[in-house]
Amino acid sequence: MKSYMDVEDLEVYQKLCRLHIEICDLSHAWPSEERYEIGSQIRRSSNSCPAQLAEKNDDRHVRNKIEGVNRSRGEAAETIHHLFMAKEKGYVTAEVYASFRARYKECIRMLNGLEKTLERKLPEGERRWIVREHAESYSDSIGLADPGWPVSPET
Repeated sequence: MKSYMDVEDLEVYQKLCRLHIEICDLSHAWPSEERYEIGSQIRRSSNSCPAQLAEKNDDRHVRNKIEGVNRSRGEAAETIHHLFMAKEKGYVTAEVYASFRARYKECIRMLNGLEKTLERKLPEGERRWIVREHAESYSDSIGLADPGWPVSPET
């Protein structure tokens, strides 16, 4: 029995690979003038999501594995951006955008969990932050701030 997981065993890796294939199929139907513009960019960023995990999979240093997870998360966010621009340009419907966005956000949550798991493998003194879980259940009624960039106070 193995004492480790191959990258292909990670559910998030499998999901990101499937998403990349779907993004390729989707983007090849866009106008030809976008072949080397948004089409190429979205295919590269969607492929880079699982590729970052694969690249760092055999690395012996936990901190480097965490870096791969962070890069994968960034590529997923970039792919969401390209999908948003495709929606704005009329290449995909709002429904298609929302579906892909939700699936990429699920992967981002999975990557967050993977990062927390890896962070716990580091000695406490080497962790970048303290990983704490809140006992309360999360729902819209708790009033948590939306994720993303902070809003500047109005002057």
